[in-house]
Amino acid sequence: MDYRVLLYYCYTPIENPEQFREEHHRLCLGLNLLGRIIVAPEGLNGTVSGRTADCEAYMQAVKADPRFAALEFKVEEAPAHTFQKLHVRVKPEIVHVGLPHIKPYERTGVHLSPTEFRDLKDQEDVVILDVRSDYEHQLGRFKNALTLDIENFREFPEKVQELEQYKDKKILTYCTGGIKCEKASAFLLEQGFENVYQLHGGIIKYGLEAGGEDFEGKCYVFDGRVAVDVNSVNPTLISTCHHCHTPSARMINCANPHCNLHVAMCEACGEQLDGACSTACQEHPAKRPYDGTGAYPKVSNNYNPEQGLLSYRAPSLK
Repeated sequence: MDYRVLLYYCYTPIENPEQFREEHHRLCLGLNLLGRIIVAPEGLNGTVSGRTADCEAYMQAVKADPRFAALEFKVEEAPAHTFQKLHVRVKPEIVHVGLPHIKPYERTGVHLSPTEFRDLKDQEDVVILDVRSDYEHQLGRFKNALTLDIENFREFPEKVQELEQYKDKKILTYCTGGIKCEKASAFLLEQGFENVYQLHGGIIKYGLEAGGEDFEGKCYVFDGRVAVDVNSVNPTLISTCHHCHTPSARMINCANPHCNLHVAMCEACGEQLDGACSTACQEHPAKRPYDGTGAYPKVSNNYNPEQGLLSYRAPSLK
C-alpha cells in the first residue's frame, strides 16, 4: 500500500493560531495531503492521508518545530486517500469540550503504554473508562469498560458526577487516539479523582503495539474508513443493525438530513429503507438520495491560503 493515514495531536501553546494555520495549510497543499486539521491556542490536532513519501516529509516538517518535538504520529497503511478534501481550521480547542482553562501540558493523567494498559486493565481496583460518544463505543469498546451516555464529548464534564462511586479506584481512560483522554483525565484530577491514568496513543496505538487484545468490535475513526479492525488477538463483533438487529459494523448517517442519526445498519436494511433509519425518515420530503454508502460529506468552502475564500453555492435539497 502506497498511502498512509496519520493520526496525531499535541497540546502546546501556539501564540498566533491564524498565522500558523496559513503556514500549515500551505505545507499540506505542497505535500498533496488531505484530511482535517485543527489549530488552537492550546495546540494541534489532525488526521491526514497521503502517499508514503509525502507523509514522511510531513512528519519530518512538523517534528522539526520545537513545539511539536514530543508529538507522536499513529501511522496506518491505506490503499488510497481516506479523505476527499483538506480542511485546516482555527478553533478555541483542538477537541471541543468547553474546558479551555485546562492545559494538559501542565497536568494530566499518568500515561500508560499499550502494554502497561493491557497489564493493568483487569486488576480488581481498576475501572476502565471510555470517554467517547455513544456511536463510537456502541461500535467497539474494551471488554468490561464503563461507557457514558453522551452524544458529544462536550457532555463529558456533566457526566463526571456519575463516577463519584469510583473515586477510590484507579481510573484508566481511553479514546481513539488519546486526545480526549488528555482533557478528560485532567478534568477528573481537577474534580478530586486521585488515581487517573490514560491509554497513551489511544485505541489505535494499542492495536498497533499490543494487538488490540480485549478490544471488542471495531474502532470508529473520523475518516473515510469509518470503522477499522484493531484486535488481532481475540476479535469479536458487538454492534448490530439499527433496524433488524443482526450483527453489523457498517455505519451510516440517516438519509433524512433533519434526523442524520449515525448508526450501524446492514446493507439489506440500507437498501430496504433507502438509506433512512426508519420508515418515517424514508418518507420525509427532504430525504437525501442514497448511493449505498450512507455518507454525506460536507461540501468544501474551497478555502485556499493562496487565494482566500473562493465563492461557492451549495446545491439546494430537493
